[in-house]
Amino acid sequence: MVTRCILTAFAAALVSASAQAQQVRWNLPSAYPSDNFHSENLIAFGNDVAAATGGKLQIIAYTGASLFKAPEIKRAVQTGQAQAGEILISLHENDDPLFGIDVVPFLATSFDDARKLWKVSRPAIEKKLADQGLIVLYAVPWPPQGIYVKKDLNSIDDLKGAKWRAYNAGTARIAELVGAQPVTIQAAELPQALATGVVNAFMTSSATGYDSKAWESMSHYYDTQAWLPKNLVITNKAAFDKLDKATRDAVLKAAAQAEDRGWKMAEDRNAWYVEQLKSHGMKVAPPGDTLKAGLKGIGDQLTADWIKRAGPDGQAVIDAYKKM
Repeated sequence: MVTRCILTAFAAALVSASAQAQQVRWNLPSAYPSDNFHSENLIAFGNDVAAATGGKLQIIAYTGASLFKAPEIKRAVQTGQAQAGEILISLHENDDPLFGIDVVPFLATSFDDARKLWKVSRPAIEKKLADQGLIVLYAVPWPPQGIYVKKDLNSIDDLKGAKWRAYNAGTARIAELVGAQPVTIQAAELPQALATGVVNAFMTSSATGYDSKAWESMSHYYDTQAWLPKNLVITNKAAFDKLDKATRDAVLKAAAQAEDRGWKMAEDRNAWYVEQLKSHGMKVAPPGDTLKAGLKGIGDQLTADWIKRAGPDGQAVIDAYKKM
């Protein structure tokens, strides 16, 4: 009897060790605060995968740039330092112009239009990332982009000389066109940059304005709705291919659910974020006619520049989008 008990305990230990050996852990770095809606969606995605796989695959989200800074995440996933990651795709526009299609000014300025643009551009973006050993799991937009400043903004001339926060090629180019000084600052660094006066004007979403407590240093928010940039959640193809089919299917199903949930969260939260800016004393207004006309001129120029750089692939996506 004692021998049988020992054998039974030994067998149970082997089963437990085998189960632990089969469990897979993915690290998923992100650059945004844990209470940002993108991060909340990431965590829900990980929970959905864990539930669907019975804990076989654990996806651990590292928010707030705690594992890698925003510009480093894509490379970390490519090289296998992280199995998955969340990236602001336009941050990598210099790698390939198509990665910047969602920040072409005034091309897609509503959630409906942004979803259409993603639908027509996704196959081309997926292909380019696949060539780099990456798989797109899902994409979620930020709310529309507006301008934060410390004064009334009547025309683009009022931005001359401003220390303008740039977070991708498009925002840096805007600074050049309006005569501002571009300063590269990622989202996690923005609160400190504002507090220390490193920047005094910038274009971003209501969400990032809220996360960075823009009202502590800015007084005006102009709701220009210039574009809706997207975050992509990607995975290393080699890591994904190591999963068994049932687990891969569970990841893809959870990703589709996360995309739908994330788009709804972005739209629902936008109104709340704007109200928060107002409640903290910021003046929130649409751009006046003169400012709007100046921004449109910049948009037209940047669109033409982007199409020239993106070539036939970019033109094909634009043409397909305009036909929808």
